[in-house]
Amino acid sequence: MSSNTNKPSSSTSFSELIILKTFDDVTFSVERSVIMKSITIKSLLDDGCGDVVIEYLTKRVKLTDEDSETKTYEENFAEGFNYQKMFDLISVANYLEIKELIDLISQKIADRTKDMQQEEIRKIFNIKNDFTEEEEAAIRKEYAWAFEI
Repeated sequence: MSSNTNKPSSSTSFSELIILKTFDDVTFSVERSVIMKSITIKSLLDDGCGDVVIEYLTKRVKLTDEDSETKTYEENFAEGFNYQKMFDLISVANYLEIKELIDLISQKIADRTKDMQQEEIRKIFNIKNDFTEEEEAAIRKEYAWAFEI
């Protein structure tokens, strides 16, 4: 990955642009203020989630937490993403130390899985059921309230 700096051509903006280029020749023009949201942003672009993370960071720089547009953006964020894409985004956000994105994607996953049966959740998270039938029956009996949906 390489980076170059350019001044934007617009006379209304004086923010320095950073051009990030991945090993597969995908380039991104990003304002320095966006790049500064993460110390290790360069690794972001090599993971295949670069465009989504750059879009998110750009919105977060421009919008405030109280802004209604921010709330709408975050409510609609990750629409159409499959679980694997969201897991990849959490991994990238964790590596890049973008707490807001980790929290947002984690909440989206929680919202999608909250009413699912345990078998569905195990499949999504690739969790092997290591309980015997007897152990599982005992757990279901002891914590029956947790299995009521």
